[in-house]
Amino acid sequence: MIKHVTAMLLLAVIGGIFFTLYSGYAPDTELNTTASYYAENTAKDLGATNIVTAIIVTYRGLDTLGEVTVLFLAAAVVGLVLANSKVADANAHNRAPVGELLATGSRALVPLILLLGAYVFVNGHLTPGGGFQGGAIVASAMLLLLLANPVRRFSHRLIAVIESFSGLTYVLLGIAGLFWAGGFLDNRILPTGELGALFSAGAIPLIYSLIGLKVGAEFSSILSNLSETEEL
Repeated sequence: MIKHVTAMLLLAVIGGIFFTLYSGYAPDTELNTTASYYAENTAKDLGATNIVTAIIVTYRGLDTLGEVTVLFLAAAVVGLVLANSKVADANAHNRAPVGELLATGSRALVPLILLLGAYVFVNGHLTPGGGFQGGAIVASAMLLLLLANPVRRFSHRLIAVIESFSGLTYVLLGIAGLFWAGGFLDNRILPTGELGALFSAGAIPLIYSLIGLKVGAEFSSILSNLSETEEL
């Protein structure tokens, strides 16, 4: 009875908060100064047709570095927590085999999923998407491989090399922007090219590709650690 009363009170409080926010909400009739600058000058200054991408990668480059760092720390914590829980899978050969449809489908779909992930983060400056979305798509291919073959083991060394290389190169590109452009992660260290072309927006495609590889490696590391841990 007490649990139900507590839950109802909590819902009432949350409902009151949302009602207050909703009743006092008034949509803006025009963009603020910062948003107006982004909308009017992003394509001209940075050569990217996707304004959201340009903001994330350049204007908010330090924030993006922090987000990638948080994801890395989460992957590292998962690995450390599960390190002492891993046991030898002595019954691996006794597991029931997966369905033929899943096993065959994974062989056909994994290359296509990897290709889609690469397409999403390489074209992040032109279309919706980018490094985080593309990296998650790449990691979903690893998840499909694990579902098709639960005893599969990925190389932790290879994942670590990809993650470290992409992260280090990302930071080096950011520092290069300080010396040869207007600031940290300034994409104009490379020519901005023609607006709307694949090879445009300066270093943004390269930066987003590195983010995609890093995010994909970190998600894959989490999935690999989870798959190698026995349920207790």
